[in-house]
Amino acid sequence: MSYFKEHIEKMTGYIPGEQPRDGVYTKLNTNENPYPPSQHVLEAIRNSLNETLRLYPDPVAMAARLKIAEVLKTKPERVMAGNGSDDLLSIIVRSFAGPGDKIVFPYPSYMLYKTLSELQNGAACMIDFTEDYILPEDFIVKGAKVSFIANPNSPSGTMISPREISRLASEIDGVLVIDEAYADFSDENCLPLVERHDNVLLLRTLSKSYSLAGIRFGFCVAQESLIQGMMKVKDSYNVDRLGIVAAVAAMEDQKTMMEHVEKIIKTREYLTKALQGMGFFIYPSHANFVLARCMKGVSAQNLYNELKKRKILVRYFNIRRLDDCLRITIGTQEEIDLLIKNLKDLLIAGAGNIH
Repeated sequence: MSYFKEHIEKMTGYIPGEQPRDGVYTKLNTNENPYPPSQHVLEAIRNSLNETLRLYPDPVAMAARLKIAEVLKTKPERVMAGNGSDDLLSIIVRSFAGPGDKIVFPYPSYMLYKTLSELQNGAACMIDFTEDYILPEDFIVKGAKVSFIANPNSPSGTMISPREISRLASEIDGVLVIDEAYADFSDENCLPLVERHDNVLLLRTLSKSYSLAGIRFGFCVAQESLIQGMMKVKDSYNVDRLGIVAAVAAMEDQKTMMEHVEKIIKTREYLTKALQGMGFFIYPSHANFVLARCMKGVSAQNLYNELKKRKILVRYFNIRRLDDCLRITIGTQEEIDLLIKNLKDLLIAGAGNIH
């Protein structure tokens, strides 16, 4: 006998990237930053490890919101903190959509959008990207309560111009969520659209460019009316004391973040050229990873398995349109050189061939 709601019983649930517990791996599968957090952040956390941890945190994380607003040149009333941007995605779906409501997102993209739609028992409207990851005309769905766009997109790393997204915001029903988890690795972002459109919700995270995936801190930027409404939906204390401290310190040290981003972009270009030289097709990436489509006769799944045997993890998605691809996180130069060497060895040996 099942005690779950019928729509929960039918769900698969979101499956995060593999986090190995056996041995040491070169981890290029979950888009973590290969460089350490700012020393300023680590020092701030150490200084906060005291008796104040017995107290609840500020329920609205005002110190972090003030600092984020200062750095982004916006108002703190337009900023909301979350336990990672995934927490904010959940808050958004619960705030604006109910059972049967249309929730729109492109495919292939971040599959948590589908999971959150299912949790809310909404009507998930999954619209296929074109082959070159351009949004099709039918992305605008009449009556949709929420539309999601990851920009840059995951897992492709491709980018939709802010101008095009502004057009969409003007034409869609409901709210438009622009998930900018990887925006710091791109030349453009959609932050100015918050000022122009009262239905735009822009998400950022400290997990990627700030090297703080383990802290779980994200934030949303939107006009005051949206932020005020979502505050009713969030958990009472959805961000802990150390998360708030880390966020303030991270935003204060933009120099370290940008230095790491520059290294990652340089290594991304290096890896792209190396993979292209081996015969892979690489989608133009504006993120801290690349999506590599295998050449004819080579199995992405076989390459993934063979790399794993060699203690190198990349991401393989056994789903439509991605089953011939590997998503590879940009690691340090040494990690990427190790990956390139092993890929070359495997291809020469025919280990990735389809049998």
